[in-house]
Amino acid sequence: MKKIRKAVLPVAGFGTRMLPASKAIPKEMITLVDKPLIQYAVEEAINSGIETIIFVTSRHKKPIEDHFDRFFDLEETLSRSGKEEELKKIMYLANCCEFISVRQKEQRGLGDAVYCAKSIVGDEPFAVILPDDVILSKEPVIGQLIEQYNEMGGSVIALQEVAPENTSKYGIVSIEEEINDRLFKLNDMVEKPRENPPSNFAIIGRYVLTSAVMENIGNIESGALGEIQLTDAIKKEAEKGLVYGYKFKGERFDCGNVKGYIEATLNFALERDDLRDYVVELIKNKFI
Repeated sequence: MKKIRKAVLPVAGFGTRMLPASKAIPKEMITLVDKPLIQYAVEEAINSGIETIIFVTSRHKKPIEDHFDRFFDLEETLSRSGKEEELKKIMYLANCCEFISVRQKEQRGLGDAVYCAKSIVGDEPFAVILPDDVILSKEPVIGQLIEQYNEMGGSVIALQEVAPENTSKYGIVSIEEEINDRLFKLNDMVEKPRENPPSNFAIIGRYVLTSAVMENIGNIESGALGEIQLTDAIKKEAEKGLVYGYKFKGERFDCGNVKGYIEATLNFALERDDLRDYVVELIKNKFI
């Protein structure tokens, strides 16, 4: 099988759930502890063996590209000031992998955003990471999915169990076969079912997809709102028995909304050796 070398990161949206913070800067550049959200997604990809990151952007997302580019004036200033650790951090950003940007000129759904990267992905399998979903885990989630892809040979999507009353907020999968306690063969998926969800396993923003899924996107029709859904393209492969769902190891935070962002900030800070004691003491003094 071909190696998973490329990851598509759709970042063209307006981020309206994070207004007014996302009015003048991309929501993906909002800082979580001391790094922008987009950097967590990129680092997860790199730590999973990804060699090329494809940003699917829009006209107001240039700061994302700048963040992963060289900044010679700053580098020189840090070097002259003897701030070697800070210099290493920003040099790492520019050199950690290959970055390519393509434009989604009109927002027509997640499937359309992924399809914008078709000419770069080519006929290879690829990963998709939605940066709003930030996941705290010892092993990068895309790496977990790649491991399952290498074993099973089909597309693999990340799953999370959700409460039955919350299934209407997610894409929900239908399970054909339980392979083990984390891996399932899927036969269908439903976007935000209002009633009778096929399971309580929700699709989370991590995918490892075969080239057939990319081809399917190009052949599906847009829905009522003119959007092309990624799940419709994946469903075509699920009907052939070629899609698996994996209950990933880790804790997911929806940083596309304020409550999820606050929860992520606390959890990621508490994971840091240099911040944990400070945060615990701060909470004790303020609320206990």
